Amino acid sequence: SAPHCYFLLTHLQKQLALGQGARRMHVSAAFSAKAKVSMSRFEPSNHVNYQQLNENVNIVRKRLNRPLTLSEKIVYGHLDDPVGQDIARGRTYLRLRPDRVAMQDATAQMAMLQFISSGLPKVAVPSTIHCDHLIEAQIGGAKDLARAKDINAEVYNFLASAGAKYGVGFWKPGSGIIHQIILENYAYPGVLLIGTDSHTPNGGGLGSVCIGVGGADAVDVMAGIPWELKCPNVIGVKLTGKLSGWTSPKDVILKVAGILTVKGGTGAIVEYHGPGVDSISCTGLLKFCVSTYGVNSIILTINYYYCLGMATICNMGAEIGATTSVFPYNHREIAALADEYADLLVPDQGCQYDSVIEINLDELKPHINGPFTPDLAHPISDIGTTAVKNGWPLEVKVGLIGSCTNSSYEDMGRSASVAKQALDKGLKCKAAFTITPGSEQIRATIERDGYAKILNDVGGMVLANACGPCIGQWDRRDVKKGEKNTIVTSYNRNFTARNDANPATHAFVASPEIVTALAIAGTLDFNPEVDYLIAANGEKFKLEPPNADELPKKDFDPGQDTYQHPPAEGGAKLKVEVSPTSTRLQLLDPFDKWNGGDLEDMQVLIKVKGKCTTDHISAAGPWLKFRGHLDNISNNMLIGAVNIENDGINKIKNQLTGEYGGVPDVARHYKANGLSWVVVGDDNYGEGSSREHAALEPRHLGGRAIIVKSFARIHETNLKKQGLLPLTFQDPADYDKIRPDDKISIKGLKTFAPGKPLLAVVKHSDGTKVEFQLNHTFNETQIEWFQAGSALNRMKELQ
Repeated sequence: SAPHCYFLLTHLQKQLALGQGARRMHVSAAFSAKAKVSMSRFEPSNHVNYQQLNENVNIVRKRLNRPLTLSEKIVYGHLDDPVGQDIARGRTYLRLRPDRVAMQDATAQMAMLQFISSGLPKVAVPSTIHCDHLIEAQIGGAKDLARAKDINAEVYNFLASAGAKYGVGFWKPGSGIIHQIILENYAYPGVLLIGTDSHTPNGGGLGSVCIGVGGADAVDVMAGIPWELKCPNVIGVKLTGKLSGWTSPKDVILKVAGILTVKGGTGAIVEYHGPGVDSISCTGLLKFCVSTYGVNSIILTINYYYCLGMATICNMGAEIGATTSVFPYNHREIAALADEYADLLVPDQGCQYDSVIEINLDELKPHINGPFTPDLAHPISDIGTTAVKNGWPLEVKVGLIGSCTNSSYEDMGRSASVAKQALDKGLKCKAAFTITPGSEQIRATIERDGYAKILNDVGGMVLANACGPCIGQWDRRDVKKGEKNTIVTSYNRNFTARNDANPATHAFVASPEIVTALAIAGTLDFNPEVDYLIAANGEKFKLEPPNADELPKKDFDPGQDTYQHPPAEGGAKLKVEVSPTSTRLQLLDPFDKWNGGDLEDMQVLIKVKGKCTTDHISAAGPWLKFRGHLDNISNNMLIGAVNIENDGINKIKNQLTGEYGGVPDVARHYKANGLSWVVVGDDNYGEGSSREHAALEPRHLGGRAIIVKSFARIHETNLKKQGLLPLTFQDPADYDKIRPDDKISIKGLKTFAPGKPLLAVVKHSDGTKVEFQLNHTFNETQIEWFQAGSALNRMKELQ
């Protein structure tokens, strides 16, 4: 890895230097085949290989005979077979070799249980587990963390021991949020990383292609099997102008979400480019430390903090359904690259995007998105009027900053800048106020530098370094369930009941500095650009636009060491114990294989009305504790979905008994009586989290097919992986032909083939029937998953 010392960049056009003692990023990027540079300071034997990336890109560019976008270079540069791979955007499936895997603790449980079932002795690529999802926000960081360690000891011990046995690095609870840890330790320009969390694209801020997947996809990669991804389209976002004032990088993605909606990025990578890229992230300057070791052997050490504004934008790209998002190096960084590989990390001149959006940052205003969906975008100047018109509560009950989307040192500093102005005028927050540091390093540094004190003094409470309220891990007690109220967060997702399990909470998303200002004002219709506050002495004053250091003047404080290395001697002699009586963990039994025939007379379990996210299909919050126990977690299957028959939630008719019951209960009854079932759904079914439990649970409880108008990418793949049939109406109007008490047969499975529709035969209870075509996106390999019963079953067949 790169030396932790001070180098002057005498051979660059513009001499850049890192301050003495600056904490370096993990990665030393090798721009020469002669230099072997570790991918991470934690993995000295795993090396960056730009030479292979470059060779693959050159092969593909010659084959396609056209300029490539940045994302194409990174994706195609990781092809398993760059010579023979069929490449067509939006059509063909690519077989890829990702560089590494990252898993958060809630999804890692099932991923590691599946890996254990594979029978393999060790992971084939560098992999890590990050404990961030199981810590509930309740009374404050230290006490909440201690409580989580006690309550979740069984799960943490399982993950730590499984990591040790199978060669997976383990980040202990309190380390921080997976995506921040990846930025600090594992992401680097050109890497292809998959993570079992939908906000894995956060790493795109550092020129990485980081993609959220389900646990079964992670198992494939950890097993050394090529990973399949439908060749993404590429949406270009051209940025012009410059950010200033109260406008932040968060407002870029809030604006993009309003343009593209929650499904506008499905099947595409969003690639940011243009002169405005230079102003993204006020922590924008990539700092270099270059040391020369002979001819053409240059080691480049990157300080990741340049990318955090860009990371914010890429992170929330998940909310538009994008496969991932990515930023290139900008002109200030390109000078530091060795000429030989400089074009790898920027798009080719003349490359073509499938569509282009242009945003003038000079004209962009602060935005607030919501409630109930992250694509309902409002300029801050309009939100008050819009809220009154729609009957949304104006009083802000809680402001919440941090999360994986906005928890950098500068984010905390800008919020503290706003809070300090209020304190200087004798004011505190009118709303409750919480702060979630992204990592132990951020927590320790903001505490040392006084930011944490300012935020506490203004009325805030610093929570644990974890996901917390962003994913529903919030023991909220200031309002009763069902009480209409407004909260404002700097998070990424604001689906109904997402943060606090209260369907009446109106959650809005904004930048940390806007959230801080609204928490101080206590009302949603406060616009800090033009509105005044009343100081303690009665004088009117305006908040000035926030200002904060990009990097701490005293370097970063790493805080406590929270990383567990896999044992150097290997884990062959180690054991991973799972108690048969555990309520938290359960070893997996293989799913049954396809019986060779068509699926006949399957009962409609529920016809879902409207938006159905993975939160609706498999809720988080208090259910997270069962993520390692498939039978127990299945008790939350579809309990948040709206039944079109009665507009009820978790209330469907059992067609065998005539009685109404909860969705999981009815599904279990059907399974016990040998009756297979299907779910019928609307548009963008399964948007949101990457959680594969939303696919595992229907399979476990006897489901065979999910028939909808359209799917979100990750969920569709997860369903295929578990042996289910994700199918779409060839004519979306056919959704209206299905009744809640229908039985459906799916014909054509004996000749199941890519691109060939299947036939639905729908029998109504009055004896009539209708038929229509169902489309699918299965390729030949995925059809083998279905026939074997699951992708894991097929993996075992091939061993």
